[in-house]
Amino acid sequence: MSKTAVVILNWNGKGFLEKFLPSVVEFSAGADVWVADNGSTDNSIDFLRERFPSVKVLCFDQNFGFAGGYNKALEAIDAEYFVLLNSDVEVTAGWLEPLTNYMDANPDVAACAPKLLAYSNKTDFEYAGASGGFIDKYGYPFCRGRILGSIERDNGQYDDTRDVFWATGACLFVRSKLYAEAGGLDSDFFAHMEEIDLCWRLKNMGYRIAIVPQAVVYHVGGGTLPNDNPRKLFLNYRNNLFMLYKNLPDKGFHRTLIIRMILDGISTGLYLAKLQFGFFGAVLRAHIAFYKAIGALRTKRNALQASRKTNNHNECYNGSIVIGYYLKSKKLFSQLNIR
Repeated sequence: MSKTAVVILNWNGKGFLEKFLPSVVEFSAGADVWVADNGSTDNSIDFLRERFPSVKVLCFDQNFGFAGGYNKALEAIDAEYFVLLNSDVEVTAGWLEPLTNYMDANPDVAACAPKLLAYSNKTDFEYAGASGGFIDKYGYPFCRGRILGSIERDNGQYDDTRDVFWATGACLFVRSKLYAEAGGLDSDFFAHMEEIDLCWRLKNMGYRIAIVPQAVVYHVGGGTLPNDNPRKLFLNYRNNLFMLYKNLPDKGFHRTLIIRMILDGISTGLYLAKLQFGFFGAVLRAHIAFYKAIGALRTKRNALQASRKTNNHNECYNGSIVIGYYLKSKKLFSQLNIR
């Protein structure tokens, strides 16, 4: 068994592999580098075998999505640590050492992530993870360095290693044993927010999640679905409701869901008022999909609640970032007074 396996999930991403895989191979000495291919049709596999013979390849006959694809891949890989790395990430020299050292020294940490900066503007945080992920009481995720659409410049203000609520799926460093024990990523999510759901489950099991900003990577973002894509909006809204239903503690469960529904209704009305019919329809379809999945979600919730060891998560913001952002102009993480 190798200590660390860096696993890139690919779907028609030959261009990203050509651009970013060289940095992964160069700067990941001592780790096994894998590419798991989700049924690509762009000659990714031939390219890999010709240009990167040291990279181990797994081939699937169809696209199982981010969650399902990684679950299938990681079942076939034997390592102490998995690194789930997006194909559109440029890694830097020495990126693995701080992450590995921190995990080695803290056995109660289930997963961690490096600082995520924007590839297009390397002085700014990147939307998908910045310097550690958090969540508000109604399920809206945000980061140190990014609240809703406001992204901060990295001036070293969030360079301390600390506990967070979730670690970005763009570069998720996780203990293989706990990944399996938690059930892996939820394949029903297909893509988006599955890493937050996994981190929430790991935290409910009593483990910590951390950000280790001494490790730095650069992320393109929106590599598979751009941010203005209605399909992406559908997945984000639907999966967020899936995640809340599964993981919220019993206390305040129904009240939180009701308020979240109201907030979603407001956002739907705003999309309609702006004549953004694609976004309006995406949110509506997300809620319909959620209601149809209630039975399966209830089964998952019952199993998760039975195994829950804690409800106390200091990294959950006891307020609404939506209200704070739009009504109180709280657009910086430092304005939220999170411990």
